[in-house]
Amino acid sequence: MRRSTVGCIVTLTLSILMAPLAADAQPAGKVHRIGVLEIGSASSAGAAAFLKVVHQELREHGWIEGQNIVFEYRWAEGDAERLVDLAAELVRLKVDVIVARTTRAARAAQQATQTIPIVMTSGDPVGTGVVSGLARPAENVTGVSGFQPDLVGKRLELLKELVPGLTRVAVLWDAEGPASVLEFQEAKAVAPGVGVQLHSWEVRGPQPDLEGVFQATATGPVGAVLILGSSLFTGGHLQRIVELVVQHRLPAMYNPRGFVTAGGLITYGPTLTDSNRRMAYYVDRILKGAKPAELPVEQPTRFYLTINLKSARVLGLTIPPHILVLADEVIQ
Repeated sequence: MRRSTVGCIVTLTLSILMAPLAADAQPAGKVHRIGVLEIGSASSAGAAAFLKVVHQELREHGWIEGQNIVFEYRWAEGDAERLVDLAAELVRLKVDVIVARTTRAARAAQQATQTIPIVMTSGDPVGTGVVSGLARPAENVTGVSGFQPDLVGKRLELLKELVPGLTRVAVLWDAEGPASVLEFQEAKAVAPGVGVQLHSWEVRGPQPDLEGVFQATATGPVGAVLILGSSLFTGGHLQRIVELVVQHRLPAMYNPRGFVTAGGLITYGPTLTDSNRRMAYYVDRILKGAKPAELPVEQPTRFYLTINLKSARVLGLTIPPHILVLADEVIQ
């Protein structure tokens, strides 16, 4: 009788101690489906980098593709109008979570479902209506916000310091990209304080007339270009934009870092790698039972300055020593 009592106590104690571990573990035998909704193409460098980071991070949390998770990919190939139909396909597949890496993809996913959790990165999720608030999103959407209004002014200030006597700056922006529109509005607001005059180079997808806007330099010369954030640019036109900037011998401030590694001059802002890691964190939490409304939307707190000295030499620019000292990365 005594042995039986002791045995029950031991069993009960072990059950209590093991409970937290069981709660954190993935359900045995269940295979979760992760939908990935992308405005770009599978062949783009940005998509490849994103998927590599997400796979690595999920693996560290115990999620192994082919064992307890499978991915369902849907690519819009640069055509934003396809996103809603592609999102509906993922809903019909009954995926457990949808990963949407842009504002337009997140909004398309929202149109397709109000119940399946959505993990997004967005330039300004509150301003564009993707979520009602950062602290408690209150919808089936959470993730990472990349919008920092003061970054636009900082980028213009850096351009001003890099280019002696700079007064005229062209702004390349995506008129159909919600975050790009907000950044352009911010650029117009801060430009007078920086001491520069802006020239709008407005484009729209999926095949923007990039050559046309760059030809505008022939009729209205500018001293530098500010390229605003847009999935239209990073999703399939990144290399062409860099080529046109070099062709016209224009100093340019980019967003994100991928433009500078492709031959651009300078970028300042959060890294996509950090955002991608955090997206994997949200997917992990949701697959383990967390609700999107319980997971606050994160904002970046670390910003990186990357400079390509080879590009500077081609342009005949000398990077001021104090800017080089501030640089997190200098590409030779």
